[in-house]
Parts: sequence; structure tokens; C-alpha cells
Amino acid sequence: MALIEVKVPDIGDFKDVAIIELLVKVGDTIKAEQSLITVESDKASMEIPSSHAGVIKELKVKLGDTV
Repeated sequence: MALIEVKVPDIGDFKDVAIIELLVKVGDTIKAEQSLITVESDKASMEIPSSHAGVIKELKVKLGDTV
């Protein structure tokens, strides 16, 4: 099984947004389009979905990180 790195998509005029919620953990089985994290800017919060289905092998971010 290939490893796929899921990246935060372009969300507009924001350079760095804070991660305020982790919605998955290592070992979770996820579906394509399932929300992985919630990020928050000074104007809004939004959930970031997965681009692929699979099993979470590693989380490279933690609560409070900026992406």
C-alpha cells in the first residue's frame, strides 16, 4: 500500500492558519472527503478533508500548529 501525504488545500488569502481540532488519530480508517482537522483564521474555521481513503499511519501536525 502506497503512502499518500495529504496537504492543506489553498484556502484563499490566509498564509498561516491554526489547527484547533484533530478529527482523526493514527490507526483510524478514513474515507475520501472525510474531515481530518479543523483550522481557524481570524475570520472563520473550516474542516480540511482527506483527498484519499485509507488508514492514518502518521500525523505530522498537532493541536496548535499553524499550516
